[in-house]
Amino acid sequence: MALCWFLVHVLLFTSSSAHNDFFTSIGHMTDLLFTEKDLVNSLKDYITAEESKLEQIKKWADKLDVLSAAATQDPEGFLGHPVNAFKLMKRLNTEWGELESLVLTDVSDVFISNLTIQRQYFPNDDDQIGAAKALMRLQDTYQLDTGTISTGELPGSSLAASHRSVLTVDDCYDLGKVAYSEADYYHTELWMVQALKQLDEGEMSSTVDAVTILDYLSYSVYQQGDLERSLDFTKRLLELDPTHQRANGNLKYFEYQLAKQEKMGASEEAQTEETQRKGRPDDYLPERKKYERLCRGEGLRMTPRRQSRLFCRYFDNNRHPKYVIGPVKQEDEWDRPRIVRYLNIVSDKEMEKVKELAKPRLRRATVHDPQTGKLTTAHYRVSKSAWLGAFEHPVVDRINQRIEDLTGLDVTTAEDLQVANYGVGGQYEPHFDFGRKDEPDAFEELGTGNRIATWLLYMSDVQAGGATVFTDIGASVWPRKGTAVFWYNLYPSGEGDYRTRHAACPVLVGNKWVSNKWIHERGQEFRRRCGLQETD
Repeated sequence: MALCWFLVHVLLFTSSSAHNDFFTSIGHMTDLLFTEKDLVNSLKDYITAEESKLEQIKKWADKLDVLSAAATQDPEGFLGHPVNAFKLMKRLNTEWGELESLVLTDVSDVFISNLTIQRQYFPNDDDQIGAAKALMRLQDTYQLDTGTISTGELPGSSLAASHRSVLTVDDCYDLGKVAYSEADYYHTELWMVQALKQLDEGEMSSTVDAVTILDYLSYSVYQQGDLERSLDFTKRLLELDPTHQRANGNLKYFEYQLAKQEKMGASEEAQTEETQRKGRPDDYLPERKKYERLCRGEGLRMTPRRQSRLFCRYFDNNRHPKYVIGPVKQEDEWDRPRIVRYLNIVSDKEMEKVKELAKPRLRRATVHDPQTGKLTTAHYRVSKSAWLGAFEHPVVDRINQRIEDLTGLDVTTAEDLQVANYGVGGQYEPHFDFGRKDEPDAFEELGTGNRIATWLLYMSDVQAGGATVFTDIGASVWPRKGTAVFWYNLYPSGEGDYRTRHAACPVLVGNKWVSNKWIHERGQEFRRRCGLQETD
């Protein structure tokens, strides 16, 4: 594409010579990092205070140790000196009491008070479980093995080894338990095997042992239909703990079931059932595999001939007064449906202002409930978002006006600018932006008709992952800071274009900020498509 822009620039230059433009939000997690840093500083102050207190006690003890050692060698001679006798009375009556007060002084008050105040902002159990599920989501989407995740050596990560966290035995065990609590025996097995591997390699754990891990492994493998491996794990468990009651019962059961299978011969139906039980369980999303392939940049379906018809150009929207002299760069991302990208469309300063305005208001992103027409959270959309009106800051107003100038569509009936932040594992699974026939009340409350078009602005680069993928057509659009992609959701007839079904892939490494503008039907003239007519 760089060559393309070089050629366009040369052509434009020649022509002009002749005729004289992302728990799970990184924005909020950044605040948690600084909160933790403050707590560490507070903890260090507490340690310093404790050390100072102990140093005073130690000096007092050392002084008395020398004195009492000498005094007890000749008690009568020592006490025969009147000053020594007076000092003994004073020490026991006064100084030991002062020492008692010093020992009982609680120097942790400031630290405990700070911790109590900050604890209200801490993640809870649900947040931790959500983070665990995010790791497993990344594991599946990007086909990462547990060892890669455990060492922190993720593809696309530029962190030095010294800044890279690793997963301990306890961490892997906890991930396995989260999967187990969800009856997800596939991921239970993967993470328990990793925990056991790290134990076998000599890593120490103060909270879990091999017996406990093997117990989970035996059951999770059995639930996936692998009796032989269940038996192997059970036997290994009993080598470590011969008195384990459940394992002894399981051993007899597994041996009986295997003997029964061998005697009767495993039927083809039973073998098929066992094969189906292994691996990742099926879920609610029929296009899961296609979606994940596209997230990895695989499975793109465009012929070389069609690819050759995608161009880049300088775009002035039919000689719009604002862009005749300074047209914007436009690239074709896809042909059917037409998806275009505008380059350098928003400045860094403008994007930072949008983020600044949005951060205090970021909340768990919502979707339209097709049954009620109201906004609600959903498990398939994991991000935090905020809405910004044009009246709130000139930057928002300028961006809205820019969208109108470039698309030729009236944005006065559009929804407010939505700003979304996708942290690690953040995603929005395949969906349509427009309301379908089976959800006629989707945007009834707005009173502006259906969503005719989508404008999606990328406000950050993403180190790995985070693509916008169109599952029906097999397109992957990758985030590029300062660029915006645009497409129509409806045909000129007002019918929905089902080819626009799309998704935001999980962020593997980095931080994804986007803002989008959903433009509605009311107030539009379909003849004003500004060169974006379809060519089917």
